[in-house]
Amino acid sequence: MILRLRSDADPHERQKLVTVLRDYGLEVTVLAHGGVPVIGINGHGLPDAFADDLARLPIVEAVVSIGKPYRLAARAVRPEGTVVQVDSVRIGEREPVVIAGPCTVESREQLIRTAEAVREAGATLLRGGAYKPRTSPYSFQGLGERGLELLAEARERTGLPIVTEVLDTEHVELVAQYADMLQIGSRNMMNFALLRKVAATGKPVLLKRGFAATVEEWLLAAEYLLAGGNDQVVLCERGVRGFDPATRFMLDLNAVPLVRQLSHLPVIVDPSHGTGLRELVPGMSLAAIAAGAHGLIVEVHVEPEAALVDGRQSIDPATLADIVRRVRAVRDVIEEPVMA
Repeated sequence: MILRLRSDADPHERQKLVTVLRDYGLEVTVLAHGGVPVIGINGHGLPDAFADDLARLPIVEAVVSIGKPYRLAARAVRPEGTVVQVDSVRIGEREPVVIAGPCTVESREQLIRTAEAVREAGATLLRGGAYKPRTSPYSFQGLGERGLELLAEARERTGLPIVTEVLDTEHVELVAQYADMLQIGSRNMMNFALLRKVAATGKPVLLKRGFAATVEEWLLAAEYLLAGGNDQVVLCERGVRGFDPATRFMLDLNAVPLVRQLSHLPVIVDPSHGTGLRELVPGMSLAAIAAGAHGLIVEVHVEPEAALVDGRQSIDPATLADIVRRVRAVRDVIEEPVMA
């Protein structure tokens, strides 16, 4: 059962209601940062009269029954959508948000040069990996805490909030000290212990779709974050594993309008991992915005051919500037999709 509260509901009255519900022995989750306040009630066999009584409370706008396994992530919870705020950047509104930067922090010079370049190109958040999950144990794994320190310096110099990946529960508190937004990578989408711990930080979260995950599994991973009381969640479509080796992954743009119908959470697209080929990144960026994505996350390097990680899919700053200009033009001429 979901209680959608009035937008002007008094926080003290909301807390009183939460206390009463918990005194009944019910498990209660409050979502109050990304839009209309919501109270999720996890209880079985509640009588209809109980729901009717709740619906009559002055602060309750509606009592919603969700028939999907992802109860808190469902569109019906917040039909108007959720907005995720990362520092001063708002994700989930009409203006497309572009997150850009290197796959991996390699050195101070590389990161600062790239950060300044992506800011000038029009990006509004800086991405960069301090810890990198690699298929081979012999590949470059990132600079660790030194990489986080460099990201913080880049934020200080450019004003761009930073997005970086957290790999395991051991590093959550450390990464949260530095990052403005925590990224859950494709390989960790179903690491439920990590999801719970990241949710507890209260930081905005970028949740990438697992490369072999169904849309429902992806939304259920988001549900773990929401059930932890964190509604500052952005979904990221980054491609799924296909049968054709011509591209690194198959960028599933079907998922963008589908997820926008199924869920109130904002969704962005990663055309860099989704294709693995820099030549395809501009076109798929435009296609993603046309499909209804709220933004992009793109790998950018000042010297893509010299990148230690994923150079083949990294674009240069000039290409990013062109993408930013063109996706804004696309957004200006398309209508918002109709939500179910």
